[in-house]
Amino acid sequence: MEQRLTDLEIRLAFQDDLLDTLNRTVAQQQQQLDLLQAQLRELYRQLQSFEPAAPRAPAEEIPPHY
Repeated sequence: MEQRLTDLEIRLAFQDDLLDTLNRTVAQQQQQLDLLQAQLRELYRQLQSFEPAAPRAPAEEIPPHY
């Protein structure tokens, strides 16, 4: 009986450690997601303000074989 109780305590300690590790990992991933979302919003904003160059006349175009 004593051995079973000790085994359960050991397993609980390992599970607590694993849970802490997983929580830190999830928190880190959330920070990364927040950063990526902010970067994506900034890129989207830049894309919306982008004005393409004026279209060229066909005579100015370089043929594909050049």
